[in-house]
Amino acid sequence: MLTEAQIAFYHDNGYVHVPDALLPEQLSAMRRVTDTLIERSRGVAESDDVYDLDEGHSADTPRLTRIKLPHTRDAAFHDTLHSERLAGFLTPLLGPNIRLHTSKLNTKAPGGGAAVEWHQDWAFYPHTNDDILAVGIMLEDVDEANGPLMVVPGTHKNPILSHHRNGVFCGAIDPADPLFEQERAVTITGKAGDMSIHHARVLHGSAPNRSDRARKILFFELMAADAWPLMGVAGVYQGLDAGDMWEKMRSNIVHGDQPTVPRVEAVPVSMPLPPPADASSIFKVQKSGGAISAFM
Repeated sequence: MLTEAQIAFYHDNGYVHVPDALLPEQLSAMRRVTDTLIERSRGVAESDDVYDLDEGHSADTPRLTRIKLPHTRDAAFHDTLHSERLAGFLTPLLGPNIRLHTSKLNTKAPGGGAAVEWHQDWAFYPHTNDDILAVGIMLEDVDEANGPLMVVPGTHKNPILSHHRNGVFCGAIDPADPLFEQERAVTITGKAGDMSIHHARVLHGSAPNRSDRARKILFFELMAADAWPLMGVAGVYQGLDAGDMWEKMRSNIVHGDQPTVPRVEAVPVSMPLPPPADASSIFKVQKSGGAISAFM
């Protein structure tokens, strides 16, 4: 469970670091499965439904940016997602009814693993309220050298910055935006088994991994179940009719139930439209949308 101090810190700053969030057996199982999945990627030549490949990937030297939807790949991830232990950290922040949006395992290979440009998750998938967050579970030690998550505290209470370039959604802010105060950024480092939680509206990003060690972080993006997606722009619901969308939402419940009444609040919204040429992952959105890098 979160302490009262951790809950207050999250509400004030838009993020919190939770040491020793995983049980040792949970961590061991997920690390073992992650290594197996990376090993299997040696036989993959192009990004597919499971893997986003990084530049330089080969059978001899597997380099990934991401393993997609890990909770569907192995019970180790699925069971952690649905565990009462994880729910204990989330219910003080989201309430009793919690729905998964998506999951991803960012593996960030050594020696230059891809950066994630500065952005707010909220820009990708606005909902009827913003009780939405991302859990980052560190599967390896994370320090300043291997591309840690960085956040700008308090920006979850600020305006949503533009994530468009040349009239197209690019999934990243312009580093020259006068409202971007990069000097206020803090890094979230920790040991394997630690966890970070960050609000969907807090500004965050991560630099390339310049170390000789991988930076493997499992992300679960979750929300209060009474947050309903606006206009179906959220990728997990695109192309679904109303009935299929309802079933998808119900199947993504990880704690409690899916209510039929949305909670609508006065939250700032800008749609991620028109879409870029390739919206298959944040890396492709930022690249095909022409995002300006802050990590040159």
